[in-house]
Amino acid sequence: MNQDFVYRLKSEWFGNIRGDLLSGLVVALALIPEAIAFSLIAGVDPKIGLYASFSIAVLTAIFGGRPGMISAATAATAVLMIDLVKEFGLDYLLAATILAGILQVIAGYLRLGYLMRFVSKSVMTGFVNALAILIFLAQMPELLPCDLFGLDLSNDDHGGCFTGGSLALTYLMVAAGLGIIYLFPLISKAIPSPLVCIVVLTGLALWLGLDVRTVGDLGELPSSLPNFLIPNVPLSLETLQIILPYSAAVAAVGLLESLMTQNIVDELTDTTSDRKQECIGQGIANFFTGFIGGMAGCAMIGQSMINVKSGGRGRLSTFVAGVFLIILCVSLGDMVSKIPMPALVAIMIMVSVGTFSWSSLQALKTHPKSSSVVMLATVIAVISTHNLAIGVLVGVLLSGVFFAWKIAQIFRVSSQLSEDGKERTYTVEGQLFFASVEDFNASFDFKEALEKVVIDVSRAHIWDISSVAAVDAVVLKFRREGAEVQLKGLNKASETIVDDLAIHDKPGAMDGLLGH
Repeated sequence: MNQDFVYRLKSEWFGNIRGDLLSGLVVALALIPEAIAFSLIAGVDPKIGLYASFSIAVLTAIFGGRPGMISAATAATAVLMIDLVKEFGLDYLLAATILAGILQVIAGYLRLGYLMRFVSKSVMTGFVNALAILIFLAQMPELLPCDLFGLDLSNDDHGGCFTGGSLALTYLMVAAGLGIIYLFPLISKAIPSPLVCIVVLTGLALWLGLDVRTVGDLGELPSSLPNFLIPNVPLSLETLQIILPYSAAVAAVGLLESLMTQNIVDELTDTTSDRKQECIGQGIANFFTGFIGGMAGCAMIGQSMINVKSGGRGRLSTFVAGVFLIILCVSLGDMVSKIPMPALVAIMIMVSVGTFSWSSLQALKTHPKSSSVVMLATVIAVISTHNLAIGVLVGVLLSGVFFAWKIAQIFRVSSQLSEDGKERTYTVEGQLFFASVEDFNASFDFKEALEKVVIDVSRAHIWDISSVAAVDAVVLKFRREGAEVQLKGLNKASETIVDDLAIHDKPGAMDGLLGH
């Protein structure tokens, strides 16, 4: 057996058994209310999200590219399926999940995950901060009266939001939970403090008969293991046309969130992981999840943070989280349903505080303004749309614009006239591309009576069609004025693109210019 494989097997699966087991249990408990909530967002039964979280966690533990990262049903993918479920039903959701998995596997083999190298540090920081804020805001329905959200207090569909004394009791329990989470490590780090928080607050709630919301108030837990099924949809082009847009959106958003979370876990654990394998692993997980009645999912930064902060590092922690989740739901559902929501809210607040990059606030004073604008724009876009893909896209586009602007600023063209006044040499320095074309064009005097013009680009690089077109225009305009033009100093890459695309040395070039 390959020694490298044996080493990876031991280190990734059995290098941190105790820590992975305990952290996996904490994550499993924290996954339950979120999986139920995400199911309700998508408009399906709670068991759809719970089955998905079980399946995705187990399969990404085996096939994923990032040990210790938690993947399950998520809000980011659930919101994309709302209209599909409303219009066509659950079976089309399952079919779309299967197709999304196939698309993600293809993306993995095409190495599309390596596009992450174009995501700047500012975008990553914005992504992290936005998620931290969203995680905190997601706890507000448990901490504020329902009427603040425009809900009917008498509607039991909302799980009975609290007012008066019960709400005050919730605050006390959340505060107690936070106290346990942050102070218990001072006594002992042998047991993850979030697990202690859940056990202690659950015990207190049952012993004192406290009137607080519980996990069971969110929805009924499944009482049986998932069964293999094939979605009841026609195998036709029409079905493909219906589900493909949803599947493509889920695949893209799922991979984006997974790869961003992967980078964060890499930094937290000071390790590296495999982007290609992560894409493939996410795809395999979603593909098979659709056949057991589960919805699509992806990596979860909140649960991944809980796992890492609770001591989870290996694939075993993710695997255990999925296995514990289904065991807790099926075998211990009555006990799990009695876990008070304030205990889980306290854990998620801890995750929110720990996820937010507080140093980025101080850095606003010292970092370049463009970097700060990118970070803030990413945060605002994610929070306002609740769509991670849109936020990251805004950040990446702004990063590209600012980078192009900076590069264009160091572009310059200087010139020198010969002693006899008949020849002028233009020296081009910097990167000639779409953003610097305007400055390039404005640097030449076409009204000057010259016999020869030399354009020296030995200190420049020609990048794109826009720059080639600009060179063409300048050369042809000088020739129209009767000057001989020499373009010299092209490096190999610039020469290649000019030879392929330029027209100034091709027959009929002057005719085309005059005709224009």
